[in-house]
Amino acid sequence: MSLLDPLILQLDQALRTVFAKAPTVRPMPGEDLPEADLDGEARRHVAGLMRVNHVGEVCAQALYAGQAFTARDASVRKALEQAAWEETEHLNWTERRIEELGGRKSLLNPLWYAGAWVIGAIAGRLGDPISLGFLAETERQVEAHLTGHLERLPENDQRSRAILEQMRVDEVAHAETAQRLGAVELPVSAKLGMKLAAKVMTSTAYWV
Repeated sequence: MSLLDPLILQLDQALRTVFAKAPTVRPMPGEDLPEADLDGEARRHVAGLMRVNHVGEVCAQALYAGQAFTARDASVRKALEQAAWEETEHLNWTERRIEELGGRKSLLNPLWYAGAWVIGAIAGRLGDPISLGFLAETERQVEAHLTGHLERLPENDQRSRAILEQMRVDEVAHAETAQRLGAVELPVSAKLGMKLAAKVMTSTAYWV
């Protein structure tokens, strides 16, 4: 491949993540469950939560792509690419649920992707153990975030609940994979910085 080919592939992945319908192998969790009887305000609320989760998956794709782009070990790169593939299902499920609720995806998805890709590439340049540590911590924070969203869902919205519960299971598995591959524990300051960045993203994406 030429020197430009890896960059072209990265651009292609970015465009497909932000603008195309993501593929899925597994059926969408909860698709056989009846739709909840939600009033207008409840539907807007759940659509906002699912929009935040969709943005989180856009960022996950970008983070993994950036980390894989700068990874030094082939096995680590393969694990990151596999995790990214599995996360495309989450993109599909959250987008479909947003559509069912009459909502829309975040208007800032290109910006979210670009920022997350840069962060991922920097993490990868710091070395595979740190990059894997970043991945593990990201997944732990996403797991906590999904738990919080499950608590904020209307009790009768079982379709949304099934999606978030399966996503949480998958995120735990990704964190465990990173640990097995040699992830190191990040400093407390790095974890706090990640939480602050996630807070800004989630607070904005709920509305925009």
